[in-house]
Amino acid sequence: MNRKKLQKLTDTLTKSCKHFNKSEVNCLITLFYNLVGEVAERPGVVIGLDRNAFRNILHVTFGMTDDMIMDRVFRGFDRDNDGCVSVSEWIHGLSLFLRGTLEEKMKYCFEVFDLNGDGFISKEEMFHMLKNSLLKQPSEEDPDEGIKDLVEITLKKMDQDHDGKLSFTDYENAVREETLLLEAFGPCLPDPKVVAETAQQAGPIEEPSLFQDPLDANRFSSHLSQMEFEAQVFKDPHDFHDI
Repeated sequence: MNRKKLQKLTDTLTKSCKHFNKSEVNCLITLFYNLVGEVAERPGVVIGLDRNAFRNILHVTFGMTDDMIMDRVFRGFDRDNDGCVSVSEWIHGLSLFLRGTLEEKMKYCFEVFDLNGDGFISKEEMFHMLKNSLLKQPSEEDPDEGIKDLVEITLKKMDQDHDGKLSFTDYENAVREETLLLEAFGPCLPDPKVVAETAQQAGPIEEPSLFQDPLDANRFSSHLSQMEFEAQVFKDPHDFHDI
């Protein structure tokens, strides 16, 4: 993309983006086109990150491992449901993902957890999400029973109208009382804290590329937190193209 087109796109997206300034939008656009690479240059090809490329970013960069949750996060970014995340969806999605208000994040997380999109989080949906996110213990004869018990405990705490499922109002009220319940059914947001304990223990290491080979992911101390991601991307987005 030439400088004039980049400037125009940056101006347009900055006006409609709540949580990034012009410089940050410019960096994220540059990063986007680094990630889609040569595809952007081919005529007649939809420019965007497909499901696999996007899930790879969630896994390698932010440490997400739950296939179901990653698929729902992808759908949250892909607002027009065309099967890929466009540059506009990338900017607006990251605006909420990284810097959204509590209200914005509650709506986003609820949509992620409402697997069938009917406006409620059902017992069955809770069971599937918790089953995927919890580690099975070898000593458990029937781990499903423990998950069913956890679903009942969760409902008792969050289902304020006692109808056996969570509406957005149930979820919102519970989260406002206890913000830890925001991601009650699985991690779908980046860690806001800078976690560097392992890195400090290991001593200085080469700074990881933002989107390294997933097979190589375990050679670094930890996945990027929200603050680490922003620090690297807004420093120089051209550094991050190895996906």
